[in-house]
Amino acid sequence: MMWSTPDDLRAQAQRLWDKGRLPACLVNAGNLFPLRLTLKVPGSVELSDLFDEVRSWARTLQAGAGDGKRHGYRVVLRDLNHRVIGANQVPSEVWLDTLDDALELAGKKREARRFESLVDQARATQPALLTWLHKRPLRALELAGAWPQLLDVVAWVQAHPRPGVYLRQVDLPGIHGKFIEEHRTVLAELLDCCLPAAAINPGMSGAANFARRYGFRDKPLRVRFRLLDLQQALLGHGVDQDFTVTQDAFARLEPVASHIFLTENEINFLAFPALPDSLLIFGAGYGFDMLAQADWLRDKSIHYWGDIDTHGFAILDQLRARFPHAQSLLMDRTTLLAHRLLWSNEPEPTQRDLPRLTPDERALYDDLRWKRLGDGEVRQVRLEQERIGFGHVEQALARAAL
Repeated sequence: MMWSTPDDLRAQAQRLWDKGRLPACLVNAGNLFPLRLTLKVPGSVELSDLFDEVRSWARTLQAGAGDGKRHGYRVVLRDLNHRVIGANQVPSEVWLDTLDDALELAGKKREARRFESLVDQARATQPALLTWLHKRPLRALELAGAWPQLLDVVAWVQAHPRPGVYLRQVDLPGIHGKFIEEHRTVLAELLDCCLPAAAINPGMSGAANFARRYGFRDKPLRVRFRLLDLQQALLGHGVDQDFTVTQDAFARLEPVASHIFLTENEINFLAFPALPDSLLIFGAGYGFDMLAQADWLRDKSIHYWGDIDTHGFAILDQLRARFPHAQSLLMDRTTLLAHRLLWSNEPEPTQRDLPRLTPDERALYDDLRWKRLGDGEVRQVRLEQERIGFGHVEQALARAAL
């Protein structure tokens, strides 16, 4: 028998809570109620063949409703004139008449009271957040313990739009920079609701760009590089010319070097051989924001050395979005085939199209993304840059530009 039980009805009310529909009514009542629940009832044959079971089912369902208030749902009976069992009344509908009934049935009255207190706080201090609370009530409940502090941060940013200070410098009782850092995602949602458009940088999104989106000072990007020309040593001969500077300082550097190399592997960065008229930058995978302000790079010869795998080519493609003249180094079919014994499997390859690759690079990338090269245990071919023989590296550098 698949007839609805009181537990089935409670489960329906629970789903209404889990979807946020019930707590949302505490923000905006709307017209959800009265709400008819799904009720599976006996069919005509079951009424005659299983009459005792049907009668027991009906009593259980009505007992679950109690007096119509204590348990939350209301049962509607219909008159039945059956040729075998005669005139009877059986449940035909179940209704939740009010939000309070639904909360009672779902067993969520305590949570509802707590959420209602969050709504009251927002209504009194930040009414613009009512829309967010209506949309994300369960997320708000998860943050209930921090809700007063979150409202304080919102109010502080409203009073200090685009403040130009570090998060550590926000001076509020009981709130520190780490609190704001830990709650960046939700604070971004709240601030977007409450701040004027002029106080938000729409080009910056995501938790990593929180500071820049709302005008805080951000930890400066840093660039690590080595001077490969021994004749241009800044620290004296015999001392490795390994420097790390801020993005702004790097933008003003304008070194005496015609050839710029980028590599993603730190050991390769450290072992890269000395070369005249050259500078080496330690890469950072996807994203080249650290180089964005260095306009002098546009007049330099640029070579990028990454892994021979799908992500290596995707990073090369992204670099060319900023520096279209960048060339690849040791990312060719000859190098890959020469190191077949050192291939490994790329764990999470990409398959998206890369429009900035050269024809040869695109052909190799296609072979990699569509798994045309591997066999046996190695199907998604990858050659990590640190596996390439050093003699091969030196020969490639000699051919590249010098």
